[in-house]
Amino acid sequence: MGRLDGQLALVTGASRGIGAATAIALAAEGAHVVITARTTAGLELVEDEIHKAGGSATIAPLDLTDGESVGRLAGAIFERWKALDILVLNAAMLGSLGPVPHIDPKEFARIVTLNLTAQAAMIAAFDPMLRASKGARVIGLTSGVARAPRAYWGAYAASKAGFETLLDTYGDELANIGRVRVAIVDPGATRTAMRAKAYPGEDPARLKPPEAVAARITELAIHGFEIAHRERISQIN
Repeated sequence: MGRLDGQLALVTGASRGIGAATAIALAAEGAHVVITARTTAGLELVEDEIHKAGGSATIAPLDLTDGESVGRLAGAIFERWKALDILVLNAAMLGSLGPVPHIDPKEFARIVTLNLTAQAAMIAAFDPMLRASKGARVIGLTSGVARAPRAYWGAYAASKAGFETLLDTYGDELANIGRVRVAIVDPGATRTAMRAKAYPGEDPARLKPPEAVAARITELAIHGFEIAHRERISQIN
């Protein structure tokens, strides 16, 4: 039996990278995993891998920047399951790196919409189902630039700083009135497409694989964590 048997998980940005690896790891521990991303083909590959390993998953292709689609997803999940035990907020957009005065307003709006506004919409839509769980865990993926700003990373860093504040506030609001716990995890340097875009000259072989991050997220989901949990995953596996 898996350590997450009978539990429901939802992972965003699950068509590749850390999101895909996390969905596969949670399913391997017995959770039924709802996987979301814009790319249907990528989700189908992840679903196939989960099913081949004996796990169970449901794909839900959607664009998180469409607020109405988030509401529809929450409604569909509620009709079938009623409670949500694990929510992994992984989907994010890097955007272009460059000086703050050169930030493109339209691209900045897209970055903030996905990295911050859509996350607020997810929390609002799934809060009732999280509260209905016996012990829900919300795990948000962040970046070190949210707390240590770096030249040319202004747009992405600002969106992630806002995301962290949003999660910290939500966790504080629930700390003494419910069973929902919120964690913020910085995966550190990881072998992903986003990392390759940000550091095109970097040797990916020197980076830990997404599976290392997924393993830690899964352990947090299994064992739980204290209020306002934060950690950075820095080891190379």
